[in-house]
Amino acid sequence: MFEVKDICMIYDMDTDSKTYALKGFDLELGDKGLVGIIGPSGSGKSTLMYCLSTLKEPTGGSVTYNGIRYDSISNSQREQLRRTEFGFIFQKHYLVPYMTAMDNCLVGAVDKSDEARKKAEGFFEDLGLGKKEWGKKPAKLSGGQCQRVAIARAMINDPKVIFADEPTASLDHENAFNVMKILKRYSQERLVIVVTHDRSILQDADRIIEMWDGEVSR
Repeated sequence: MFEVKDICMIYDMDTDSKTYALKGFDLELGDKGLVGIIGPSGSGKSTLMYCLSTLKEPTGGSVTYNGIRYDSISNSQREQLRRTEFGFIFQKHYLVPYMTAMDNCLVGAVDKSDEARKKAEGFFEDLGLGKKEWGKKPAKLSGGQCQRVAIARAMINDPKVIFADEPTASLDHENAFNVMKILKRYSQERLVIVVTHDRSILQDADRIIEMWDGEVSR
């Protein structure tokens, strides 16, 4: 599904203090499974995820997804790819403050039918969000509840790839492992990429990619 060739990312290229976030390596990822990308802060793991998901453009090398080289398509085509093929979970939930939890989940749905709402309700139940939370706005929810809404939102379109950057950082131990169990189940038919510094949440990962100082160590 993904083929990465000699990928490089250099920040502050026009200065004397260049920062090499990715230092030129190859990587291949299949079309399903739970893949963990782990490493300390500044190792390049989030930058790699952003390049895989088209949110950032590498300064060197190439990323190919299902035969599509990102540097050969337009910005609007990349945007369409993100909307139809990818789902995103970030460390911050980025919920719309004036929308309810349910509306936040459905806002990104391509299909606006009652079927989408039923799907969202099922995700909420799996994630431990009771019906009394569905109609609340983010300010009335805890940080962990907001993050679980964001996780349901990421899955609403059945994306082929879910990119999750520290998805359990705001969750307690029990909810963190429940979220990982749901992502593991989802990864049986789709690809789930989890970026984290917490090895404990990757105990059921199909593959772990370790990064250090902009390089894949193994």
